[in-house]
Amino acid sequence: MLYGALEAGGTKMVVAVINEKGDILERASFPTETPEKTMPILIQWFSDRKPDALGIGTFGPADLDETSPTYGCITSTPKLAWRDYNILGTFKEALNIPIGFDTDVNAAALGEASFGCMQGLSDGIYITIGTGVGVGVLSNGKLLHGMLHPEAGHILLSMNPNDHFEGNCPYHHTCFEGLAAGPALEKRYGKSARELADVPEVWELEAEYIAKALVNYIMILSPKKIVLGGGVMHQEQLFPIIRKKTLEFLNGYINTKEIGSIDQYIVPPTLNDNQGILGCAKLAELAVKR
Repeated sequence: MLYGALEAGGTKMVVAVINEKGDILERASFPTETPEKTMPILIQWFSDRKPDALGIGTFGPADLDETSPTYGCITSTPKLAWRDYNILGTFKEALNIPIGFDTDVNAAALGEASFGCMQGLSDGIYITIGTGVGVGVLSNGKLLHGMLHPEAGHILLSMNPNDHFEGNCPYHHTCFEGLAAGPALEKRYGKSARELADVPEVWELEAEYIAKALVNYIMILSPKKIVLGGGVMHQEQLFPIIRKKTLEFLNGYINTKEIGSIDQYIVPPTLNDNQGILGCAKLAELAVKR
């Protein structure tokens, strides 16, 4: 059986065909333009390859409630051309195959749970820190949805008293994304993360905000593993600082074997940036089973 995978991002659309073992047989990417320009290209790509099912992990917010009249739509996205666009319905009509649908970051969490470092775990979170901050949550063996889906990149954080940055989120200013995403770094310092790689104080502050967010997630979601991905986390010097600060902020309150092995608890992705499309393939497989 062949599974199609679409990781629909705000900048690019990554497509792939994957077999039942998780082998990526073919992969391509196309720029995310308007639905009128982009969707025919994607539909043709999958039509030519004839997968048995398709999994879509999309940028959001998206409606994941199967009882909702707008199920399968991208909803209040800042990418105005895609606002209220029925991406799932368009693919269903064009391809007439089973289709699984979720957010891109939930798909990445599912990819790590199915093929990567969260295999065998009932609970874990995947966090991407890049252009924005997104959090995919595996809870009791299932992707967490609820009223909508986790928008945990927008939790409010206490600021370092010496940090007077106004924040970069148009909705919440100094939420996690507004303080720690790539554009926030660039706005605060006037340089990209790559240009700031050798400035220790930048990463001390960045690690502080990431660690504060992780403590909130640990207290609420009780994950058995935390995976940190995205462009900002390519600054690998962050990991030891984040682990240290997370322990400091926990202050001994949580004592589990996972916290006791912090180097194996807060980790980078293990699938070479393929966790998203592999998770989409798993969504396709689950759609067939349903």
